[in-house]
Amino acid sequence: MIVTAPDLKAFLLATPFFGGLSDPGLDLLMSMLVERRFDCNATVVAEGEPGRSMFIVKSGRLAVSKRANAGSAIPISRLEPGDFFGEMTLIEMQNRSATVVAEAPTVLYELTAQNLYACYKADIHAYVVVLQNINRELCRRLRRADNRFTRQQLGDDN
Repeated sequence: MIVTAPDLKAFLLATPFFGGLSDPGLDLLMSMLVERRFDCNATVVAEGEPGRSMFIVKSGRLAVSKRANAGSAIPISRLEPGDFFGEMTLIEMQNRSATVVAEAPTVLYELTAQNLYACYKADIHAYVVVLQNINRELCRRLRRADNRFTRQQLGDDN
């Protein structure tokens, strides 16, 4: 199926990452995205590796995990269309915090730190909106983690 620019624009505007962007800001960021395709069971990013880009999930399903001390993988979350990941490495310039593996054939849009910086230089308003969107999503994730931790401490796994 061929995705047209209006279809892609509508999809991106519906994601938490691009919400609230003006048309010119969205067009600028769209021009910077690179489509990446991954087969089932392919590792997209590995915990501990350097990372200088983030990804928006167009299609497919991905599993996020972290290594335990014994080396086993601990499931953290699942990602589906509209979700994004890898943004932490753009903000804190640290290595990848988790491993992300495709559980189905997956299409992602990649945005590099270099392109995000180019967005900053070209359209400061779009850059600020994107950072606000990233911060909102990080806050949502932190709240979910807090709730899971609290339920775990109370012995309630639901």
